[in-house]
Amino acid sequence: MSVETILKDKKAVYYTLGCKLNFAETSTIAQNLKRVGVRKVRDGECADLCIVNTCSVTEVADHKCRQAISKLVKKHPGAFVIVTGCYAQLKPEQVSGLNGVDLVLGAEQKGDILQYIAERIELLSKKRQISEACHELHTVPTKDIKTFAPSCSCGDRTRYFLKVQDGCDYYCTYCTIPYARGRSRNGTIASMVEAAKQVAENGGKEIVLTGVNIGDFGKTTGESFLELIKSLDEVEGIERYRISSIEPNLLTSEIIEYCAQSRAFMPHFHIPLQSGSDDVLKLMRRRYTTSLFSERVSQIKALMPHAFIGVDVIVGTRGETEEFFRDAYHYIKGLDISQLHVFSYSERPRTKALQIPHSVSAEDKHQRSQALLDLSAQKLNSFYKRYVGSEALVLVEKSKRKGIMNGFTENYIKVEMKSALDLDNQIVRVCLGDYNEDKTALLAEIID
Repeated sequence: MSVETILKDKKAVYYTLGCKLNFAETSTIAQNLKRVGVRKVRDGECADLCIVNTCSVTEVADHKCRQAISKLVKKHPGAFVIVTGCYAQLKPEQVSGLNGVDLVLGAEQKGDILQYIAERIELLSKKRQISEACHELHTVPTKDIKTFAPSCSCGDRTRYFLKVQDGCDYYCTYCTIPYARGRSRNGTIASMVEAAKQVAENGGKEIVLTGVNIGDFGKTTGESFLELIKSLDEVEGIERYRISSIEPNLLTSEIIEYCAQSRAFMPHFHIPLQSGSDDVLKLMRRRYTTSLFSERVSQIKALMPHAFIGVDVIVGTRGETEEFFRDAYHYIKGLDISQLHVFSYSERPRTKALQIPHSVSAEDKHQRSQALLDLSAQKLNSFYKRYVGSEALVLVEKSKRKGIMNGFTENYIKVEMKSALDLDNQIVRVCLGDYNEDKTALLAEIID
């Protein structure tokens, strides 16, 4: 039987953990299933299919994945449960042993998920042995992961997420992503431009470029990230692009200069620092120093003083002594950045970090994390306050509250405004006020 015949009229529920790339891929999976007749489950219904796209960046992430799978199995008894993503790639035997899991797909098979689901359901319908049909693993060693599975989707959001690259060749000592996602690879600039044109035809105005190490774009096609953003900038109808995350050593001066004068690339950067201590950066085997990071931030601010700069930081890695953390804290405090995304280090199998002496206690990790979260709140508050009373352009997003609209300014300030009109996916000019009641956004008034 065809995939369409097997899957038609089935109801699916989707659950995603982890990064924006995972959410983009799940949305693409949902779109592909919709094309063959699968619809999303409605409230109160029991799903026929449960698709879980997992993360494995920390042990906490693994635990959340197991919890999510368990809850879905209980909520949708009898559903066919498919688990994919990084946790499925790294620990397929562990995932397949979880109660209710019927199919485990690694990174190489994610792009052909419809075919795998249909094949396994057909096997069950023919009353093959459950162990054969349900627990046959479909994972491959990461060295053999060569396929780039394209993804461009928006899910329930206004913004679209365009996957431009996958995998990583860096092998930082604390990270399992190269094992989970394979080596760096990408689609062609031509294919990315076509995807952006399709977004424009669908009425989309903003695209976020996503990937694992997007600055490495072009390694498999002989192109470059700079060439990519120049080409995307020419696509008519797309009014905003954002770069989701880019390594500081790959965020070149030329890229910053181009974004500063480009038509559609927003003054918004997300740059992973991971530690403000050069000693810890060496232990991590990162490919830059704090000096280079400071240069990048300074150049961005010189050319785009209003730019929002988000920064990833990991606390409590092996080898991070109290002195190293103090150095990191004071360095980060002095950076002209807007917000920190703080992660506590979690030991992962197969990583070189396990060979580094001096582990940090859970209590110290918590204290260091809280110190940086407090610093982040101060920096974000200072950044937001700077723009109170100013005018800005906001792309209005879908709202769950009647009469209340949300959106982001060009430099990524979250805005809340009242409107009786449906302004979803429209760019409006507003005057920014002070914080809303829960201090998650600035209140704004639409300027006629």
